[in-house]
Amino acid sequence: MEEDHSNPSEVSDKTLDSIAQKKHAAMIERLSNLHQSRLQQAISRKSDSNDSPSFESTKSFLDRFSETKKSIEMEIDRCRRVSESESKSSLKSDLDKVSVSISDLERQVAENSYFLPSYEVRSSLKTISDLKETLESVNYELLPKKKFSFKNKTTKKDQSNVVKNETEIRASDSVLVENCSSIKVRDSPGFHNEEGAVLVKHFGGSKEGDFTLSDLNSCEVRLTGSFRALFIHRLWDCRVYVGPVLGSILIEEVEGCLFMLASHQIRIHHAKETDFYLRVRSRPIIEDCNNVRFAPYLLSYEGIEKDLGDCSLDEETGNWANVDDFRWLRAVQSPNWCILPEEECVNAVNISNLKTPGEVS
Repeated sequence: MEEDHSNPSEVSDKTLDSIAQKKHAAMIERLSNLHQSRLQQAISRKSDSNDSPSFESTKSFLDRFSETKKSIEMEIDRCRRVSESESKSSLKSDLDKVSVSISDLERQVAENSYFLPSYEVRSSLKTISDLKETLESVNYELLPKKKFSFKNKTTKKDQSNVVKNETEIRASDSVLVENCSSIKVRDSPGFHNEEGAVLVKHFGGSKEGDFTLSDLNSCEVRLTGSFRALFIHRLWDCRVYVGPVLGSILIEEVEGCLFMLASHQIRIHHAKETDFYLRVRSRPIIEDCNNVRFAPYLLSYEGIEKDLGDCSLDEETGNWANVDDFRWLRAVQSPNWCILPEEECVNAVNISNLKTPGEVS
């Protein structure tokens, strides 16, 4: 019999090499399987994107926006074709529904603007502005307001009721038309032409309509509760504290002011030397502004957490610091705005106590 002169150490080395080769092959197989799995996931995600909701895709959002716009335009045209012989009893209701549809469309833009290109946001908002202007024209054409006429002399009681009704009026018939960089406010309830006053109002819920602050000088404004939209026009040296706004806040011509605002969309035009403490779902938009500063929302009052939740504003998005300057198209930081330094921020403001001497409500 031939003797086996093999070295035990050589046998051991061969065994180890075999084991190492098997482990290497197993690792290669695992990596290959992982690669295939990732490829499948990528293909699946690409397939799913075709069915993704509007907020996940610019194309799907624009398709839905276009479809809704056409539907609104068709409904406005249908209302225009109502003849004199046909019943117009439901016409006001139909036009009100169109107004709600336009507001819903505007809210969709606000809620999705965090991923939309700036051009598409501007284009969509211009389309909404045109729809509002068309609706206003149709309202005026088909449902003209009655002409004013003198009536019998009113009693003191009647006069007091008139004043009371004026302060409690809602925004169901108010119209705001924004055309490019100008805001036109017509017949909107709110606080107007005040100086050195404390102006207080509580809203019952986000179904309440529009509210306006205009031509205020050295005033303090406290708005609690939630409502649909806020328009701010020509304020100087004012401090404005506002609970959550379900839709949009539009601001024009303010100087030397402080604002605490929470909304789905905030647009600011012609602001100077003003600080904004914001909570906003989409990126704030500024235009023709200078020396404006931004910080997070610091407002509190009894019940604000519920109001924020009802308006889907209970979560801090951080968008207060993601400002789009439509007049600054360069890649570098706009010189027109900055983050408010922490050491210069005011303390949290609680406006729960609304009983202030001399207040206007």
